[in-house]
Amino acid sequence: MKLMHLSDLHLGKRVNEFSLMEDQKDILNKIIQIIDDEQPDAVLIAGDVYDRAVPSAEAVELFDSFLVRLAKRRQETFIISGNHDSPERLSFAGKLIDPTGIHLAPVYNGEICPLSLMDEYGIIDIYMLPFIKPAAVRRFFPEEEIVSYEDAMRVAIGAMTLDETKRNILITHQFVTGAATSDSEELSVGGADQVSAEVFRGFDYVALGHLHRPQNIKPAIRYSGTPLKYSFSEAKDRKSVTLVELKEKGDLSIREIPLVPLRDMKEIKGTYNELTLKEYYDRDPEMKEAYLHITLTDEEDVPDAAAKLRVIYPNLMKLDYDNTRTRNTRGVQALTEVEKKTPMELFSAFYEMQNGQEMSLEQKQYLETLIEGIWEGDA
Repeated sequence: MKLMHLSDLHLGKRVNEFSLMEDQKDILNKIIQIIDDEQPDAVLIAGDVYDRAVPSAEAVELFDSFLVRLAKRRQETFIISGNHDSPERLSFAGKLIDPTGIHLAPVYNGEICPLSLMDEYGIIDIYMLPFIKPAAVRRFFPEEEIVSYEDAMRVAIGAMTLDETKRNILITHQFVTGAATSDSEELSVGGADQVSAEVFRGFDYVALGHLHRPQNIKPAIRYSGTPLKYSFSEAKDRKSVTLVELKEKGDLSIREIPLVPLRDMKEIKGTYNELTLKEYYDRDPEMKEAYLHITLTDEEDVPDAAAKLRVIYPNLMKLDYDNTRTRNTRGVQALTEVEKKTPMELFSAFYEMQNGQEMSLEQKQYLETLIEGIWEGDA
């Protein structure tokens, strides 16, 4: 059986106040073309369909159009919600459209019933487990000790009727220990939201979402990554879709099919005069249209540098300087980042300042549980 693994579409996302809607529409068209070329038996979308719990009308229309195109192809498609999605909104009308082959994971209720596909090797059971927090699992398993995200995953998976003699696929959206992160993800400080790969024993393939770089945690546990770059920390990444072929149990192969964006995301550095030379920007025909982070190395600020540079580079997203002044003031500038930190990050920094050491994992897990309880009204 051939499976296409996608995740983290983040439809409706804006980066540095630039809308990426046109880029997302283009990349979904290219994904449809790959589906037509590869003819997968199923498409797995592992969460974060939208960038916000209440997505824009334009983002909803774009995803609706994508699903209609999949349904017209009678393409079996399995979709779960991620931490950016509203599970209630994403699963709306799920039972109604299920006969079209578009399967939307319902809101987590303590039970995960598999959907089955058949090929020449037998049955494949596909389990759809949306993004879950410990508090969401505790309400259905009050007798279990569920403190950490790993506890939550262990209990949720343990409640599944998993037949390990069959081939089993899990689609889920979590941060697995050992994975490489980027700047465009929302993660808990200190790794309190991490889960061990060991909780996924029994599955022949785990289609992960949440982290934006394509990567294998183990041969059968994989993040497909985002279809587009969503931060400059991903500027050197190569985006792709993942094609999984599962034959007899234990016979698994994975390959990547590259995705070429409408506009790339690049970082360039140099003096103002260097970057505005025609021979400089003509060396790379894509540079003028790319989303850019430009770092100027001039010792003196260039008046209206951003406006002047946008004449050549219209998609300049970010401009900064790397010179004697900025290197001396970075410590002061770091103080302005306090407002952007999460409560967990602020408390961890305060604890370290007061005690001269980092919080232990147990303390972080306890604090994470306490914070979740406060936000969700349990504390």
